Amino acid sequence: MLGLPIARGQEAPPNLAKLVAHRESETEAERNQYTYRQTLALEELDNRGVARGRYREVRDVVFSPQQERSEAMIGKPENTLANLKLTPEDFRDFRDIQPLVLTEETLWNYDTKSRGDETVDGVDCWVLQARPRQILEGQRLFDGLIWADKKTYNIVRIEGRAVPEIRSTKSENLFPRFTTERKPVDGNYWFPSLTLADDTLQFRTGPQRERLRISYSNYKRFTVDSTFTPH
Repeated sequence: MLGLPIARGQEAPPNLAKLVAHRESETEAERNQYTYRQTLALEELDNRGVARGRYREVRDVVFSPQQERSEAMIGKPENTLANLKLTPEDFRDFRDIQPLVLTEETLWNYDTKSRGDETVDGVDCWVLQARPRQILEGQRLFDGLIWADKKTYNIVRIEGRAVPEIRSTKSENLFPRFTTERKPVDGNYWFPSLTLADDTLQFRTGPQRERLRISYSNYKRFTVDSTFTPH
């Protein structure tokens, strides 16, 4: 259960979720105009906190003039994981849940509730809790807290986990609690800058601690006349 902020007495707008979702839709559309690099490192740790295996990859993310998303893998992924196995759901979460959440298109999936206000990195923020109304087969959704700038409704931070966990008689697919920080790019919109997770997943075979770091860097606005060359 996430620790919920204590309200400081200031009343949030009654349509806070819609205001945040509208700004998030604008942010998503703007981010789709940018190329950037996404560097992912996942470590599995033993009971002493020592890393025993790692997965690491670097991708340059680009968008065509038709706004089609594509990726260029830089080199080959490094994979020495012994106990953890990355699944298609993990990679969907890396792309869709941890960087961006709660647009106007996805808002209907969530029950939302104001949780007061807090200051994050010097920014006065509203705190919004978002929980899935229901989860349809094949969906990946977010369950957690969102910090949004009181003035602009830009999302500054999100904290929670991707859901649902997937359990069957033969396999388990569990997901860590994470925090994603955002920073302003070109002065107006806030884009993801860093995702961190350090969580112990409770598998039937025993607990497994994992540590995740995803950095988003080299944001550059992409125009029709631009050319892109992977580094």
